Amino acid sequence: MDISTTSHVTATTDRRSVGRTLRAYVALTKPRVLELLLVTTVPVMILAARGLPDIWLIFATVIGGSLSAGSAAAFNMYLDRDIDAHMQRTENRPLVTGEVSPRGALTFAWTLAIVSTVWLWAFTNPLAAALSAGAIFFYVVIYTMILKRRTEQNIVWGGIAGCFPVLIGWSAVTGSLSWAPFILFALVFLWTPPHYWPLSMKYADQYDEVDVPMLGATRSGSQVGLQVILYAWATVACSLLLIPVASMGVVYTVSALVFGGWFIYESHRLYARAVQGDESRPMRVFHASITYLTLVFVAIAVDPLLPF
Repeated sequence: MDISTTSHVTATTDRRSVGRTLRAYVALTKPRVLELLLVTTVPVMILAARGLPDIWLIFATVIGGSLSAGSAAAFNMYLDRDIDAHMQRTENRPLVTGEVSPRGALTFAWTLAIVSTVWLWAFTNPLAAALSAGAIFFYVVIYTMILKRRTEQNIVWGGIAGCFPVLIGWSAVTGSLSWAPFILFALVFLWTPPHYWPLSMKYADQYDEVDVPMLGATRSGSQVGLQVILYAWATVACSLLLIPVASMGVVYTVSALVFGGWFIYESHRLYARAVQGDESRPMRVFHASITYLTLVFVAIAVDPLLPF
């Protein structure tokens, strides 16, 4: 092999190595979780403005929020790397495979936290920046470090961190908070358990193996199913509160009722199958919950743009 061929192979290998490293750091941010950020933040900004906000403001808020959520996810993977190595669902995460070192992950997480806070402070307002920093603190300290390994209600209270994007989006537009964003905060809060508990049912054995007391791993299918039903009903009821408070129109009203009814139906199906001893198929509710939240927030975005 001549020198030019060797150099070409080395350069190709280096590019692949850099590419793998970049993909590993991106994986630390849990990109799929960032989808929830977009789904909940942008529609709330449209509602707050009662129309389309400044495009730069939307861009700045989404970028800052994404960096913030990525920071929280990276801290989470750093702190949970011991249990991630023993769960099939998480065994390919970058800290487990060794593609990213613990020190590298921690530095990355802190960098994103600082940059996201400074970015939101500079390009939105101090309130949005403070809420973003609070979301990171809640997810990392309250949920990951304190609650996750100690109580089966971990996701109930830890899920609060996922509710902050609605407050951040609203405050970025208005510079303040009102009842409407707090209702949406409560909506996401109540939605989180019936969204996540079915997932914990599917991976109950893995959670049990690493001694993480997710409800799906500590209770029977019927008990979990009943809890899912109760929270699904509460979620839909909360969504209806937005109608009088934010003067929502027919598009949102119909969407909240129709999609909410479907979400409740799927929750009851999960419970019924568990009681009857059939295969519960919890992931059906898990995916239905994502679709439900997406469609409701799309309706939140569309409703203020219509003349009726």
